[in-house]
Amino acid sequence: GAAMLSPRVRVFPSPAELGPALGAAVVGAASQAVQSRGRFAVAVSGGGLVPLLAAELPAALERESRLPGADSQRWILGFCDERLVPFDDPESTCGLYRYSLTGPTSSSGNEFHRFTILCLKKLLLISFLKKQLFSKISIPNNQVVAINPSLPVDEAADKYAEKLRELLPGENIPVFDLLLLGIGPDGHTCSLFPDHPLLQEQSKIIAPISDSPKPPLKRITMTLPMLNAARSAIFVVTGESKASVLKDILEGHQKNPLPAARIKLAKGEVHWFIDEAAASKLTMKVERAHK
Repeated sequence: GAAMLSPRVRVFPSPAELGPALGAAVVGAASQAVQSRGRFAVAVSGGGLVPLLAAELPAALERESRLPGADSQRWILGFCDERLVPFDDPESTCGLYRYSLTGPTSSSGNEFHRFTILCLKKLLLISFLKKQLFSKISIPNNQVVAINPSLPVDEAADKYAEKLRELLPGENIPVFDLLLLGIGPDGHTCSLFPDHPLLQEQSKIIAPISDSPKPPLKRITMTLPMLNAARSAIFVVTGESKASVLKDILEGHQKNPLPAARIKLAKGEVHWFIDEAAASKLTMKVERAHK
């Protein structure tokens, strides 16, 4: 196949500068996809990405409202991994996006209030402080591919894979235009953990996991063949706590690469948007964004 492109690493002074650049990159990718294929399929991860995207995407869509990608009716939203918990549980990635991006329309005020308090405890509330953020992003409900958390984990994974194949038909493996990924301090991405047997999975596109090294134990995750079929990927990494593992991922040449180092797209580029704190241990050539 084609030679793997080495990843492009862009370093920003802080998350405050990284955010708008990320928003612009997403809308840019959306525009390219909508012009080529009439739709934009993006898969997101949880964690620190939730408040960042909730803050930056509506702003970017407003700034770039003339671009074809700014029409979120043409977006298909999937999740790179998901915890098998109800949507109103603060551990639910889809639930967090739903609340922080589309506002609390789908639930009673009381339930939303409880959810907000739970989230405040988890400090994920930046997104809620912005008023009804996602009222600006109206991705049609049937184009948000969420899991059914009430199913057993194996069945939830199969059903999710089926939904993806329906919404993204044509290829043997459904192809997302863009993956938005994060990493853990151990080098995991999605719910693919170091030395876990799932790293060897070749046939499934979505796999169940019942023994996640971090709670909740039950999750579903995109597998490496599914992730590596995407057209592009952006890893977002901030903070000093990620500096060592980031060096290992980007500059280590060990025989057993960490899960995040195994994201090597067959047909596309992997970009890293990181801040100075996360970049502090790198010696490789990077692109620095000036204030």
